[in-house]
Amino acid sequence: MWKTLQGFTGAFPQYSRHEFNFATESYGGHYGPIFNEYLEEQNALIKDGKLHGAHYIKLSTLLIGNGWYDPLVQYQAYYNFSIFPGNTYDFDVYNESTKSMIYNAMYGPGNCYDMTVDCYKSGLNDICSTADAWCYNEVEAPLDSIADRDEYAFPYTFFVHYLNSEKVQAAVGAFVNYSESSSTVSAAFTTTGDDDRESGTIEALQKLLKQGVYFVEFAGDADYNCNWLGGEVVSEMIEAPGFSTAGYTNMSTSDNIVHGQVKQAGTFAFARIYESGHEVPFYQPLTALEMFERAICGLDIADGKHNVRHGYKTVGTPRSTFREGNATVQFGQVPADAIYNTTTNQPNPYNSTVAKRSIGEKKRSERSTKLFKPGPAMEKSRRRFIGLGDSL
Repeated sequence: MWKTLQGFTGAFPQYSRHEFNFATESYGGHYGPIFNEYLEEQNALIKDGKLHGAHYIKLSTLLIGNGWYDPLVQYQAYYNFSIFPGNTYDFDVYNESTKSMIYNAMYGPGNCYDMTVDCYKSGLNDICSTADAWCYNEVEAPLDSIADRDEYAFPYTFFVHYLNSEKVQAAVGAFVNYSESSSTVSAAFTTTGDDDRESGTIEALQKLLKQGVYFVEFAGDADYNCNWLGGEVVSEMIEAPGFSTAGYTNMSTSDNIVHGQVKQAGTFAFARIYESGHEVPFYQPLTALEMFERAICGLDIADGKHNVRHGYKTVGTPRSTFREGNATVQFGQVPADAIYNTTTNQPNPYNSTVAKRSIGEKKRSERSTKLFKPGPAMEKSRRRFIGLGDSL
């Protein structure tokens, strides 16, 4: 990434600035911290005169939405979100026997938890890839295979056509079309068990905060895949100064609707966004935009009125306890072309006679087959490449 930025700033000086803001999501939680810590290391070499001819690219802000940070945390969060203590939509996903099965798959001797610990200790490809496959199939995937729900529910793909438009390609100097993912790269990730590696993400985030980078961790609370319960645990593991004594407060936006809560201390914030799935900007576009604007301007996430570098801290409850209930949960199949309404937080009314697709049929649709060949790693690969592909 650093080399790409070096080339980009050299080729397009009109887009160069004194500072750089990085926004990503999903698997970006795995490598957003690592990429940017490397960038800061290169900056240190430039400052010391050890990297001649390189552009100094000052990282100002890092935003990560619904990130996959620490697999040991995230896999346990699947159990937390779907079984205990459960989600805030009062959606009880499984029957009792399935709950017991998933608990054993997560915590039983030699199962997901132990296998992931072994991966952390050994770092061996075979051990990590085996752990990754087991945890996916036995802990994560039951939402798809047993409950017949889609753990991603990706939004429309209009953006692909936009990115491949002549105007955009000419502006960025692209000579090839944009593709959402690569099955070849996916296979390389899978064979090393990359998904099951912690990779030093927490440590990298701690370093970035010490270096003065403004880090905003946010999560849509309806997302199962990289859910906010795991994200909240990560926010505490970072141990940012003052964060443990901060409290959750409402986020105010220009539409005068509370779309979430945030807990913030100085240059670190964790935001829970209501009624949002895996990609917050699709479900709550205004909230995402104003959160982004506040972050890159160095202002607080709650209302955008305070400079975060002057001892700012939110005051409120130690936990975010708001519960949406299941009014917006879809218990039946929804037409593939249904229009999502960001005001009502559910599909617009549709004709019940419209042909519907099952979850299985949808996975065999153009979007799924375009991404990867069918196989156990397909859904995990979707998280990986949506995360990396959305990095800015």
